[in-house]
Amino acid sequence: MNPIFTFIVIVLGLLAIANIIVGVANDAINFMNAAWGSRVARYRTILIVASVGILIGTLTSNGMMEVARSGVFYPENFTFPEVMTLFLGMMLGNVILFNIFNTLGLPTSTTVSMVFGLLGAALAVAGYKIYISPDVSINSLSHYVNSGKAMVIISGILSSVVIAFATGISLMYISRIIFSFRYAKMIKRLGALWCGISVTGIIYFALFKGLNNSGLIPEEFNTFVHEHTFLFLCALWLAVSLVLWLLQLLRVNIMKVTILSGTFALALAFAGNDLVNFIGVPIAGYDSYQIARAAGDENIYMTALAQPATANFTLLIIAGIIMVVTLFLSKEARHVAQTELSLSSQNEEQERFNSTLISRGLVRMALIINKWYTHYVPHRLQQAIDKRFEPLLPEERDTEASFDLIRAVVNLTSSAVLISIATSLKLPLSTTYVVFMVSMGSSLADRAWGRESAVYRITGVMTVISGWFITAFVALLISSIFTLILLVGGWVAVVLASGVGIYSVIRSFTFRKKLTKKAKARQEKKLTISQSDTTEDILYNCIEEVCRTMEEISRIYNRTLVAVFKENRKVLREMVTESNALYEEAHTRKYEVINTLRKLEKNHINSGHFYVQVVDYLSEVTKALIHITRPAFEHIDNNHTGLTKEQVADLMHVNDGVDEIFTHINEMMRSKNFADLDKVLDMRDRLFDTIVAAIKSQLRRMDEKSSTKACLLYLSILNETKSMVLQARNLLKSQSYFLKNKDE
Repeated sequence: MNPIFTFIVIVLGLLAIANIIVGVANDAINFMNAAWGSRVARYRTILIVASVGILIGTLTSNGMMEVARSGVFYPENFTFPEVMTLFLGMMLGNVILFNIFNTLGLPTSTTVSMVFGLLGAALAVAGYKIYISPDVSINSLSHYVNSGKAMVIISGILSSVVIAFATGISLMYISRIIFSFRYAKMIKRLGALWCGISVTGIIYFALFKGLNNSGLIPEEFNTFVHEHTFLFLCALWLAVSLVLWLLQLLRVNIMKVTILSGTFALALAFAGNDLVNFIGVPIAGYDSYQIARAAGDENIYMTALAQPATANFTLLIIAGIIMVVTLFLSKEARHVAQTELSLSSQNEEQERFNSTLISRGLVRMALIINKWYTHYVPHRLQQAIDKRFEPLLPEERDTEASFDLIRAVVNLTSSAVLISIATSLKLPLSTTYVVFMVSMGSSLADRAWGRESAVYRITGVMTVISGWFITAFVALLISSIFTLILLVGGWVAVVLASGVGIYSVIRSFTFRKKLTKKAKARQEKKLTISQSDTTEDILYNCIEEVCRTMEEISRIYNRTLVAVFKENRKVLREMVTESNALYEEAHTRKYEVINTLRKLEKNHINSGHFYVQVVDYLSEVTKALIHITRPAFEHIDNNHTGLTKEQVADLMHVNDGVDEIFTHINEMMRSKNFADLDKVLDMRDRLFDTIVAAIKSQLRRMDEKSSTKACLLYLSILNETKSMVLQARNLLKSQSYFLKNKDE
């Protein structure tokens, strides 16, 4: 056996591990969305429940492995070297694609990336065979690529989007009509029966369908259940409802039990359905290697791959353990989760997406339909329905949870049933599509998308869905390119491409680790306001946030000018990142100012008025800082001519003046002693005179030899510095009034 094939098997194994790590980070929200979003238990408890489901679910992946072996192409028409090249090209493209989406924090479909990656790699190998074989025409492409099966898989994945969205809307609407948002009384009456339906569906589909081929359930029992399905479901529902009713008598929250059991079932279905996306191709490559070695022929056609896959439980358990470890250690999972939870949240919060023409049009269309509804539907019926959808008051709501337990149960039940049905039918249904669209459908039915947030959340949904289509195209393109490079370059290309792929994975992990550390450092500095904080705590946090931000602004401004003088591109890039983060924090604080004021007591209304001004001025200061750091970085990044000695000297004088003012401002805010307010005003006026003198000096120096780009950057820095200092002085004045009124 040629050592290059042994090398490919080893690389496939390493890529399988990387694929599991980045794939679980992307897909963890699929089975933890409901439990995490509703804050049903501690995060570690949710992880433990999901981990048990994953370990059991890995035993059900055997049937799904056939998709990677023969679901998209006809292996009997490919030789062993061609199949190994196909598998390696697909895996290299897949890992890089996952890393890109995880870094952006967007959930993508691992199933779509696998199917289209295999399709792209198979097309590349088939096209190459047709190109080098004069007796084979393009019409023979259908002999290599199983386009019919591929279209069935793709249509199943796409249809799941519509089915999941419709299921989420209908079940959520019915559930909310029955229980409303104040569901305590109705849960006591109907909770056991309602949760019994959910748990029955979860048990039947996730266990008796998901574990049908695992060998863990006796064949006789499977036959009985299949022949008497309706009777079995009715008996199971009554038994489960009775158990839940007894638990309810013991004052156990049966909805939490239902949600945790649903999390377990969804994790089980995820592992049974999606594990093939991570390790299916590497296992198929390993099986191909074993087949060729047993035959003693490297050019053997891989007809054996078309036969049913034989479970290698050792590899499945190892993969399950890696998934569980990744689940506990991965920080990227939370990053990806924020996208879905923010789009389905019942609470008012800053939206992550902007509005678009399409989203605005859809909202206007919905408003027109609503007018028709209010005109023709009886008013009394409208009142009865609206009463069931009356949201909780702020003091009644758990601000940490994105939605309540009712919606969590609906999301879990709908998703687990749909995914488990697809798994039992050996259809590679996208769990990401199902869970995301069920969550969006239930959010829409639950009126979480109000007029204040609808346009932004529709844009978010369209962004995620468009990302799915991009996934398909990019997976096909990257995999086909990698495969062609491997085919043309031979063993040299195999070694180099494998090195590039493994290096990109390591670099991606290192890069995300740095981002996580920076985000954690910013979060530690940032003082948050919780529901339990007193008025004094809230005021203290507000003051500390302003002081911290002003100190950061002074530091970033100083480092930016020094980096411009030295043409240090690396430092300027860091300053752009940090100034963007400061602006986002200030923008978020400005958005949340109403919620902050609501938590203040009535005797702090006057001080609250000045806090609004402080927040507004702080946002303007950070905006001016961005208008300094971004042009400075772009100027140096584009390799434009640096500043002249005269320009550097003038900016150094300006920098000294800014540093003096900001140091004085920060000292006054820290000490809460504003006796020298007029002194800051005098310092500001002197700085403005310095800026005017610098601009006049620049105008005198203007000649044909002067760099236009450098002059524009110079003038831009001076003007934005003036704006930044002006807003900072206004902020200081409002801060003094804020503290004065607070004390009074």
